[in-house]
Amino acid sequence: MTLTPLQLAAAFTERFGAEPSGIWSAPGRVNLIGEHTDYNDGFVLPFAINHSTMVAARPRADRSVRVCSTLTPDDVVLSDLDALTPGSVKGWAAYPLGVLWAMERAGYSTPGLDLLVDSSVPVGAGLSSSAAIECAVAVAANDLSESNLSLTELVAIGQLAENEMVGAPTGIMDQSASLLGEAGHAVFLDCRSRESRLVPLDLEGAGLELLVMDTRVSHSHATGGYAARRRSCELGAELMGVAALRDLSVGDLAEAAGVLDEETFRRVRHIVTENARVQDAVDVLSGKGPAALGKLMATSHASMRDDFEISCAELDTAVDTAVSAGAIGARMTGGGFGGAAIALVRSADSAAVTDAVARAFAEAGFTAPVIFPVLPASGAGRVA
Repeated sequence: MTLTPLQLAAAFTERFGAEPSGIWSAPGRVNLIGEHTDYNDGFVLPFAINHSTMVAARPRADRSVRVCSTLTPDDVVLSDLDALTPGSVKGWAAYPLGVLWAMERAGYSTPGLDLLVDSSVPVGAGLSSSAAIECAVAVAANDLSESNLSLTELVAIGQLAENEMVGAPTGIMDQSASLLGEAGHAVFLDCRSRESRLVPLDLEGAGLELLVMDTRVSHSHATGGYAARRRSCELGAELMGVAALRDLSVGDLAEAAGVLDEETFRRVRHIVTENARVQDAVDVLSGKGPAALGKLMATSHASMRDDFEISCAELDTAVDTAVSAGAIGARMTGGGFGGAAIALVRSADSAAVTDAVARAFAEAGFTAPVIFPVLPASGAGRVA
């Protein structure tokens, strides 16, 4: 059960023998469209969700850090912040400790801290539970150290932590959504310029819901599939003579087909067409509204399934069944190889779609999915 801020403060006091200085929170995210485009300098359209990670924090008089979670009785005791090096911390603690390391690396000194983490963001579901931890700790450390870093600077801190300390070659999308999100909006992010703007995503006003369909197939960005896709993209850009795949348009694909091997071409085609779909989705949301997103969601999923090959049987079952049961559109979301799919549904159809997906998983012999609605929520900040 997820704790309230008051309950987390009480748990902190019991664990550490003193009250926390405050409670900070950061949301997970759903990526509405734009998968694997972020590290190709492209476009993404995520939104912060109403499931978040909270951290209770208190500065220490020394340079040591103790970090623990409500989900485990074990404390991670680090005797000295200066002893942190990439790869020196294993498991989930690499995310919060990586943020402190990244702040120090960027020239901002943080005090020693006691940290207690609690989260309602499902782990391994493609909803960026890792970035939620990073961003909650980042805003807490920023406040307690009086470093006065901007939200966009904290995005870079979170990415540095994940790339160097955790070893996951991710872009800036997850941290940007968690830090910059606003209720009722998605975040349109240019991953090259790092410029962002809010795009209306009033699902409630349109009578819609976005269902997250967690397949319970766990994934890890630090494992080989994600890194292999990134290498293919870098190879494709090199062979096409561009700095990043962002620099190619749909009109360049005919030339690419003659230059690249078949697999690399398909990887490149996904990125190029996905960038176009993100920009089309922004236009749709700014004009017709979210109910017109169905076709873009369908072509995005097909591209990830066939060209980028990051789907799996459970994700395809969730997507196909949701659409057959009346969803406006559905697609996998996140890095792939498991995790979650999303379905855009009319509120009146939500229960029927949920039941149909659950039945399809049972009939296929899959682990029962966890299905729940999410809404666009506000980004990270202090809550108590």
